[in-house]
Amino acid sequence: MKSGFLIICIAASVLWMPRASAQGLPTEKVLTIDVALTMAQEAMLQCRAKGYKVTVTVVDRGNELKALIRDDGAGLGSVQIGRMKTNSVMHFGYPSGPPAANPPPGTATPTPMSDSVFAKGGIPIKVGDDLLGAISVSGAHNGEQDADCAKAGLAKVADRLK
Repeated sequence: MKSGFLIICIAASVLWMPRASAQGLPTEKVLTIDVALTMAQEAMLQCRAKGYKVTVTVVDRGNELKALIRDDGAGLGSVQIGRMKTNSVMHFGYPSGPPAANPPPGTATPTPMSDSVFAKGGIPIKVGDDLLGAISVSGAHNGEQDADCAKAGLAKVADRLK
């Protein structure tokens, strides 16, 4: 009799337990190292094909360095500037560059931060509205060229960012 009651109690407690699968666990997209490296290499190759020696920086959603490629002959300052461009993207959520050109309508112009730079070449890595990280290029002749190479890197993995 006691064992029957125990079985009923266990069965009832199992039925009333919250189920992880029923409620669902949170899921989030993650920028993998394979995607980050592919993106960085493609951005560098695009710039190299145009004669630019650049540094490419990729960070994840936590603004942690995921990939950094400094091409042969890229200026030493390009490493620090590239990191500052990714910081700008991660701080503000949109491409780096002059603040007047970037904020969405109705958004105040951001205040510069000591570890960021308002120079073009940093691009958000997004899946829908979810910011997974940022890619930046530094070292081409101007920010537009940096941004074009970063966009080429992003385009290379666009089918994997869904």
